Amino acid sequence: MKKTLVTLVLAGSIFFSGCSLITLETNPKTSEPEETVATVESSAETSSAETTKETEKTTETTAAETSATVSETTAAETTAPSETTVSEQPKTLGKVVVLATGGTIAGVGDAGKSAGYKPGTLTAEDLIGAIPELADVAEIEAVQVCNVNSDDITDTVWIELANKINELSKDPEIDGFVITHGTDTMEETAYFLNLTVKTDKPVVITGSMRPSTSISADGPMNLYESVCVAASRDAVGKGVLVVFSDLIFSARTVTKTSTYDVMAISARETGACGVVRDGAVYFYEQSVKRHTTDTEFDVSSISSLPKVSVVYFSVDMDPEILKYAAEHSDGIVIAGAGAGEFSEGYIEVIKDLKIPVVISSRIGDGIIIPANLLVEGTIAADNLPPQKAAVLLRLALTKTKDAGKIQDMFFEY
Repeated sequence: MKKTLVTLVLAGSIFFSGCSLITLETNPKTSEPEETVATVESSAETSSAETTKETEKTTETTAAETSATVSETTAAETTAPSETTVSEQPKTLGKVVVLATGGTIAGVGDAGKSAGYKPGTLTAEDLIGAIPELADVAEIEAVQVCNVNSDDITDTVWIELANKINELSKDPEIDGFVITHGTDTMEETAYFLNLTVKTDKPVVITGSMRPSTSISADGPMNLYESVCVAASRDAVGKGVLVVFSDLIFSARTVTKTSTYDVMAISARETGACGVVRDGAVYFYEQSVKRHTTDTEFDVSSISSLPKVSVVYFSVDMDPEILKYAAEHSDGIVIAGAGAGEFSEGYIEVIKDLKIPVVISSRIGDGIIIPANLLVEGTIAADNLPPQKAAVLLRLALTKTKDAGKIQDMFFEY
């Protein structure tokens, strides 16, 4: 009978016990095992029954450990959730809606130059796509409201913006809003929204003094910081805000103070209410005037606002312009000299006007109080500049034409 040597592998390892081998006898004619007899041939006298027992014990232990390990691994794989099957991570960032209206921030011109550009060229998606860091701040949704120079903003756009924000704010997934806007009339849009938006969620307006194609364009940083503020819980309930050049301003007090400076947006004597540094938002002040959810103004069912004209006073100004303005307007704001003053000719015409007249100052700083008024029955603008006084008067006229009640609104808002 032919003997064939077969090495026995146990638990994935080859065990040699005193160089012993297990042999199997096979039938040479059929090459199939006719009778299998296992014999252990010892090649040395050092193979002993004790060594064999130790080997068997080791083999049993190894097999047991291997079996236990396999069992534990199988059990763990069966009971533990597999991380590799997760296709989507839990949402950790808030959602901010960016509503684009055009302006310098969306402007394009000759490479490197900061003047002679065309505003309102880039889309909301273009602006957002240029700032990949926004993905680390919030989930962004883009809405293109219009794409114009801010001098072409109208009351129709204002009403559309307010109603769109009011509608979107009902979505619990949305945490805040950013509006990109030209700087020329930014303060007016901001103040209008401050009086008509009906949500405590942050609403932030921003823009830029340099077009996207200029050297050191300021738009991307302003937009990035605005999203940081809109996504901040600290900005909730503070009314509409304007973010510009690292500073946060209240919509009521913000104004444009330069034709070219990248820090052209200011709040003059009242100052900024907060700052943004490396994406972190810090607030130090907030407006005590009524705003957003605490106002009486509702534009949800109107498509336009009453017309108001701003009449500028200067030396030798023809008072007849007041009569023209009165014929074509529902109210007038006078940008007077100093503390809202003007000529005797102006006084005589104003006395006969049958529409509300608000007195402001062309200085753009300071306050007009009732004691400053030259004509009885006119309305003191408080510290609102002419352009903002016009915004409030237009909204006030949707409620009343009574000068006394309108005066109360100028002190409240």
